[in-house]
Amino acid sequence: MSDLSNEDLAPVPVEKRTWNSLNYFSLWVGMAVCIPSYMIAASLISAGMSLWQAVACVFLGNLIVLVPMLLNGKVGAKYGIPYPVYARASFGILGSNIPALLRAIVACGWFGIQSWIGGMAVMAVVATFWPGFLEIPNIFPAWVGTSTAPFISFLIFWGLNVFIIVKGVNTIKWLETASAPLLLLSGIGLLVWAINKVGSIEGGFGLGLIKLFDQPSKFETNAAFWKVFIPSLTGMVGFWATLSLNIPDFTRYAKDQKSQFWGQALGLPTTMTLFALIGVVVTNATIVIYGKAIWDPVQVVQKFDSITMLFFSMIIITIATLSTNVAANVVGPANDFSNAMPKHINFRRGGLITAFLGIFMMPWKLISDPTGYIFTWLIGYSSLLGPIGGILLVDYFLIRKQELNIEDLYKGTGEYTYYKGFNLIAVIAFVLGVLPNVPGFLFQIKAISTISPFFATIYSYAWFVGLPLAGLIYFVLMKFQPAGKRSVLHA
Repeated sequence: MSDLSNEDLAPVPVEKRTWNSLNYFSLWVGMAVCIPSYMIAASLISAGMSLWQAVACVFLGNLIVLVPMLLNGKVGAKYGIPYPVYARASFGILGSNIPALLRAIVACGWFGIQSWIGGMAVMAVVATFWPGFLEIPNIFPAWVGTSTAPFISFLIFWGLNVFIIVKGVNTIKWLETASAPLLLLSGIGLLVWAINKVGSIEGGFGLGLIKLFDQPSKFETNAAFWKVFIPSLTGMVGFWATLSLNIPDFTRYAKDQKSQFWGQALGLPTTMTLFALIGVVVTNATIVIYGKAIWDPVQVVQKFDSITMLFFSMIIITIATLSTNVAANVVGPANDFSNAMPKHINFRRGGLITAFLGIFMMPWKLISDPTGYIFTWLIGYSSLLGPIGGILLVDYFLIRKQELNIEDLYKGTGEYTYYKGFNLIAVIAFVLGVLPNVPGFLFQIKAISTISPFFATIYSYAWFVGLPLAGLIYFVLMKFQPAGKRSVLHA
């Protein structure tokens, strides 16, 4: 076996490509039905949108990101290769580590966020039977931003994820398929509870329905609306920008192209929109029921009167978070880290690296503020992943006309060696694609105190700017090199 390959990076044999449309639909149900999906829609309401504006924003964002998802998914289904190997064609055998590790670091942050949310569900269950758990003395200094009980709960849920990682990718497929119907029914059940609860206050189920769905916009002008809508739409795209790159990690197991196409097309936008609607409606219901907006479903469930209902609700939240985390935030980075050192890092070791980095990224701080969650975290990393997506798509569909030399993707010297393993054109296009968004990001993290309106607007469109810009630069430089220069790149 080549030094650039191992059992997890090698093409999946045709006889092992068994995933059908239902598997991919279930995969998206398992990944989309999660607390961050719920929270992201509710945060749009807090930013001033009406119910239907928020739901439309989520639907449109997911419809947009579905396009690169399906296009990149074709590569995995055709060749059976994972994302980092696919990236070797455009960035080079060694240069592929740039897009792979950038995507991996983002996934580590997401892994930590999901594990923290799952930990909150664990803490609620433990506290129900042992109230003193919440009173455990805090051992952390103030700058850490958390306390002992939440951190222990976080580690318990983190351990469940590690167990799945050790079991391998087939366990993930089983988990997604088994949990999908339970998660859909639970979400609908929460929606019915909210409508019924408000109906009992307003004088009937129908009146409760009208009350919850009649959520007006807080924007006084169209300009004020668009000022929030555009960056929010970018955040919606950024939500799955990671998966739009590494979707070949899953479509490499597809029986055929139709399986991955229809499974994803029916699974992603529909499930995300439905769960966004549930999140918005239930958040609206908390205003009527409790007198304030509660955008975290864990806190909503904790207010249930029945201990039995609370217990089973937390179990469902745990399953939902686990099914999302192991699929969306383990498979990709595990392969990405493996790509960096194929001889020493396999899927399990890559997954464990992801898990430990997820702790050190202090995820409780990433989601402490719903506004920062969108404008800093989601938009910030979409500005990195957009340019990568542009380069991958242009290289595969326009430069190579959907044809790859599979043997050379696993060879140290060959078509994808470029200059000492790096395609300098891809690196240049990536840097130039990210550059316009840097001032906006620095302003968001308060590294600079002022920013011109031009760069603020650019940052609002981060993914939409970076993807076509990097793709165009890459196309021009690759397509119109002077005669004979292509050989220099392969020196």
